[in-house]
Order: sequence, then structure tokens, then C-alpha cells
Amino acid sequence: MTVSRRKFIGQSALGFAAFSIVPRHVLGKGYLAPSDQLTKAIVGTGGMGRGHIPYAGTRVVALCDVDKKNLQLGLNEVEKGVKSFSDYRELIQLPEVDIVHVATPPHWHGIIAADAVKAGKDVWCEKPMTRTIGEGKRLTEAVQQHGRIFRLNTWFRFEGNFYGMNTTIKPIKKLVDSGLLGWPLKVTISRHTGFDWKFYWVGKTDLTPQPVPAELDYDMWLGPAPYKPYNVHRTHQTFRGYWDYDGGALGDMGQHYIDPVQYLLGKDDTSPIYVEVDAPVQDADAVGIFRRITYTFADGCQIVLDGEGRDENVAYIEGPKGKVFRGFKTDIPDVERKLAEFPEPPAQQTDFVDAVKGRKTFALNDQNGHRSCTIVNMGLIAMRLNRNLKFDPVKQEFVGDEEANRLIDQPMRAPFTM
Repeated sequence: MTVSRRKFIGQSALGFAAFSIVPRHVLGKGYLAPSDQLTKAIVGTGGMGRGHIPYAGTRVVALCDVDKKNLQLGLNEVEKGVKSFSDYRELIQLPEVDIVHVATPPHWHGIIAADAVKAGKDVWCEKPMTRTIGEGKRLTEAVQQHGRIFRLNTWFRFEGNFYGMNTTIKPIKKLVDSGLLGWPLKVTISRHTGFDWKFYWVGKTDLTPQPVPAELDYDMWLGPAPYKPYNVHRTHQTFRGYWDYDGGALGDMGQHYIDPVQYLLGKDDTSPIYVEVDAPVQDADAVGIFRRITYTFADGCQIVLDGEGRDENVAYIEGPKGKVFRGFKTDIPDVERKLAEFPEPPAQQTDFVDAVKGRKTFALNDQNGHRSCTIVNMGLIAMRLNRNLKFDPVKQEFVGDEEANRLIDQPMRAPFTM
């Protein structure tokens, strides 16, 4: 029997209406699937991954973890019928998945996110965006090439009480843009300005090999990282203390603290040209602390990471015409009246569900997220080498330092590649 085109379209529409999990990437850009909720898969069901199960506007349809206990904890919090995997490469091929949420340790972020966008998925990725600068460059290229929507999960550039500033970022951005502080600006991130460097994220240098727990696929947990004998301190809650997987306190909190500063200074399309480091000599395996890291941009703006808390009275933002201190206190007279004369900062796309449905670039995306992650990774490389470094923001490589450039792209253990 021959069905007319009009009748076929009508019948198809009814079919789609009854089928509520049609993936948006299959239906095409701009098409709103019948379901009001986007379908989501989470890779990494530790505390962070499980915490995002109930995110509004999404419905979990698949979970993945290399630790069977973590995976079961995740399954305990979702409806029956949610699929489960130990290998993300199977999960990202599911046709019913719209979004892949990457909640693994950072040494996996770049690979999983890039593979997901190549499989036609949009991505929500935990911070830091990638463990190396090179991975960030390739992930950005993949997102752009495949036309996917990407969100990095730190939100202070657009919402939330910004740590010790006792306000959202919006009035601070308005003050910076007004020019009332002058230019260039120096921003100091310190416990005295309201930003605690979590130096308990340090590694141990005397690890004794231990038996691998039966529930953990340790080889897959390592993935692209070099093989090291198992010790519980390398994995799960304490992995941040090892260079192979993260970058200690700076890797953990750096993008939370620095990304909003990049936004405040209007540096989303560039990077610092110089990084100065004051830190103890680092172990080859275990991450240590830093005392002070200073980044300088081409126009003279600076970001100072004060690990020691040297100056109790330091301003958060200091310019030639004024200062802003913790609690959004300023030495500019009558600042509220003066600010009222200036426009509000431009609106941002801050609803990820809306961004995915409407194919709109999210406020913190692969491109500006890569730039703020690069600031973090510049500092980590300077720490590892224990020396100051010059950086070319256009080429995204260090100037005259081959040893530093070798840390931009670090070898991956076979068969993993990016």
C-alpha cells in the first residue's frame, strides 16, 4: 500500500510523540524532541557524578564507572532500567543519549569528552577541563568540528556567591568594566581575599604497592596515565595529589578561582605571556604546594595566586585608581552612585538545557574554558620545572623552553590516544 507524504508525516509525528527519548542529535540541530527532558549519561559515579543525577531538565538513562561499588551506588539513585557500563566507549554509542556528563578524574576528561562529541553527544565536563594544554586544544577543536554544545562545570562567572567577595560576579564585572579602578589591574587570590587553597591535596612519596580491590578495574582507571603499582591513595578521593591524574590544590580549585578572573579582565580569547613561580622543589610523582604564582598578561594585568597568605591586608583587585577588598568593599568614594551611571554587563547563556535545545553556546564553554584551564596548567608546569616561563598566547606554547613544551602534550599509555 502506498502512503501519501502528508499522511506519512502525520503518522511519524504521532510515533515520535509516543517515543519520549529520541536523542536530539539524531533529529537535527534546532529540533526540540517531544520530551521536555534531555537524556543524560554520567561517566564516573563517585560523589560528584552522583550529585548531578537529579539535575533539572535531564533524565539519566545510563551510568558508567570502573569501580563496581561506585557504579552500584549510582544505580541505587536512579530508576530501574537505567543502563550501566564499565567502559565509557560502549556508553557513548547509545543512540538514546543527548548529553554525556564527564565526572571522572581529570586525566580522563579530554579523551572521554572528545570521544563523546565525536559520537554526536553534547558534553558537561567537570573541572579542570583537561589535565594538559594539548588535550584542551584538541578537545576544543573536536567540539567546534562536530558542532556540539559544551559546558565546563564551574559557574562563578555567571551565578552563585563568589567565595569571600560576598556577592555574585556581576557587580564586580560592572565595576571593572566601568574603568573606575583604572588599568591594568592586579587580582590576588588568597585566603585573605576569601579563597582557600586546599593544600591537603598533596601526594605521598612513600607509597607501598597494595592488592587491587576486586571491584576496581585499575587498568581502566589508569587509562591513558602511566602504569604505577596500585595504592589506595592514588585513586578516588585522593587522586589529586599525583601529577599523572591532576595537579593538587591548583588542579582542584584553580579553575573555580581563576576562570571568573579571566572573565572580569576580559581575557577569554588570550593567555598570560609570563608565569613566575615560588614553590618547593616538586617530587616527580607526588604534587606538593606552592608559595606564590604570578601570571602577567601582555597589557600588564596580573593574577597572583598567594599560597602563603603573605599580606593580610591585600586587595582582591587593585588598579591605579582604586581597590576592591574581600566582601566587595572598595576605597572608591560613593561607588554605588557612580556605578549606577554605567551599563550592566552583557547577558550570558547560563541555562545548559536551553543551550542544548536551542544549540546556543553556553557561557562557560570549550573555548573560554580552555583558556582558563591553560592558566592553571601554565602554573602547574612552572611548579614541576621550578622556574619562570614565557608563553605565546597565539601559538599556545612556551617560548624558548623545550622541556616546558614537552609537558603541553604528555604521552598517553596505549591504546589510548586523543
